[in-house]
Amino acid sequence: MSQEYDVSLRYGVDSGQDLSGKVAVVTGGLGGIAMASNDMLLAKGARLALLYPAFEQGKADEAATRFDAERVQFVQCDVTDPNSVEQAIAAVEHRYGQIDILINCAGYVMLQPVLETDIDEWHKQIAVNLTGPFLCSQAAARRMVSAGRGGKIINIASQAASIAIDNHVAYTSAKAGLLGMTKVMAKEFAPHKINVNTLSPTVVLTPMGEKAWRGEKGEAMKQLIPLGRFAYTDEIAAAVLFFCSNGSDMITGADLMIDGGFTIW
Repeated sequence: MSQEYDVSLRYGVDSGQDLSGKVAVVTGGLGGIAMASNDMLLAKGARLALLYPAFEQGKADEAATRFDAERVQFVQCDVTDPNSVEQAIAAVEHRYGQIDILINCAGYVMLQPVLETDIDEWHKQIAVNLTGPFLCSQAAARRMVSAGRGGKIINIASQAASIAIDNHVAYTSAKAGLLGMTKVMAKEFAPHKINVNTLSPTVVLTPMGEKAWRGEKGEAMKQLIPLGRFAYTDEIAAAVLFFCSNGSDMITGADLMIDGGFTIW
């Protein structure tokens, strides 16, 4: 016997993308994409926990002056260290009593040809860009599952995960692994209503991105992007916000390419 559905029903998507009552953990929380995302999430009512490495303590102290201390927590964390990650996530849970969203923004890149890539450099890029998101996702998801309210995990990947770019062997390997990891997590966490997705930007005009791609190198790169420009941090943040909202509740295991058409080729 076939089941009939009422096609007039609606899921209840909040077009205003309100995040009041939600707590978001942002790793690499002081970076360019992260800071743009922080502003948007706060504007939608979320409370934040910004994880940052020890060498950014001065930057964290400065950032603390621009945020409401009642709504933004700063937590020092080495995302490559299981004990540090567990302590950081536990500190967030202790402060807010819940974790609803995890945004894995922490990243590191050093561009080298394959034959010149040192093994220590390889390990560092894999550790920060792949092991870090794994450890943070695992720790946050355990709490999301236990709480039973569902959740969102957003991993910042890269166009380099899907297309070959010279001198990116370690970075590409890590980010491609992140796509695969995201799919497995999405499948395993789906019964708990935890969505796991990736965003894959092109070059983004963060302070680090601008420095790396200025001059002739950047102009040549832009010639390969059909839209003819690099991305801005608020464009990536807008996609982060969408994946945090209930409008993305039916999307999991997906990769959103924000590359101006670079990977069309």
